[in-house]
Amino acid sequence: MDISNSNGDRTKQLKAFDDTKSGVKGLVDAAAGGVVDIPQIFIRPPEEVAEDLELTRTSLRVPAIDLTGVGDKRSCTREKIVEQVKHASEKWGFFQVVNHGVPMKVLEAMLNGVHEFNEQDVEVKKEYYSRDPERMVKFNTNYDFYMSKSASWRDTLAVDMLYLNHLDLQDLPSPCKYIFNEYFQLG
Repeated sequence: MDISNSNGDRTKQLKAFDDTKSGVKGLVDAAAGGVVDIPQIFIRPPEEVAEDLELTRTSLRVPAIDLTGVGDKRSCTREKIVEQVKHASEKWGFFQVVNHGVPMKVLEAMLNGVHEFNEQDVEVKKEYYSRDPERMVKFNTNYDFYMSKSASWRDTLAVDMLYLNHLDLQDLPSPCKYIFNEYFQLG
């Protein structure tokens, strides 16, 4: 099915792209260095782009939550941090966390592991491609793929961190096993 057909049904185009289980990088890699026709599902309407440009001009800054002292139950720091998280979540929907205690070498190694995962052969990555919310480890193209006005030009490797005691390290992609294990030991 031609996923770049702008006259086709959007849901069919989304499904056709998703069924390849190759992600955005797979689409680019399949072009083998040639010109890639961007599928219509990834093209944002001009008015949406204009809204983003206007937001950029207002110099909005993502809230940063400093976790220094969060573990000290004797001070009011913990309550202040909880209030900051609540406010940022309600007003912004996201925030940046600083001074979280994860060593920079671990963060860099995690980024390298994910980079190595993305550079693997598409057939290896397809084993992880899923939208199943029950899966602990999954790879896909943006989480809101079927709900957004336009799909984001990104792929994601997600590891469910909520139930770490149910995660088997063997379920992780090989480039990520060692560093994720080191990360899990920090908690």
